Amino acid sequence: MQVNKLTPNLEVRNIKEVVQFYNTVLGFTLIMAVPEAQDGIEQSINDGKTYVYALMSKGNVEIMFQRTDTFKKDIEMLKDQSIGASATFYIEIEGLDEFYNTIKNKVSEKTEPKTAWYGMREFYIKDPNGYVLGFAEKSE
Repeated sequence: MQVNKLTPNLEVRNIKEVVQFYNTVLGFTLIMAVPEAQDGIEQSINDGKTYVYALMSKGNVEIMFQRTDTFKKDIEMLKDQSIGASATFYIEIEGLDEFYNTIKNKVSEKTEPKTAWYGMREFYIKDPNGYVLGFAEKSE
């Protein structure tokens, strides 16, 4: 078996809200969105529409977001699970301290940057749906 990539699909309450957060706070770009009618794919979010899915990217990282009702319908084994995760999504970046200073006042739950015993400088934030994102850079 050859593995090509891993793209998390996160259950979210509101696609517009999560797209706004990941775009304006974290600098991700919207690749595509699926409106509630599920009758096509769009490359932008329209204020007059409701969405069930979005794919966003930044650098080599892609994340899918799917609205709760369609997520639980598509993946029935998760129907009784609450939103959020007991996992973190660990993203290696360059310019960690500058990035932290850019977003620190835009997120309510975060840790301060620190250098871990294994040589990575890192911090964590919580997104609007309770997912924990770790950002890390190799220490010099």
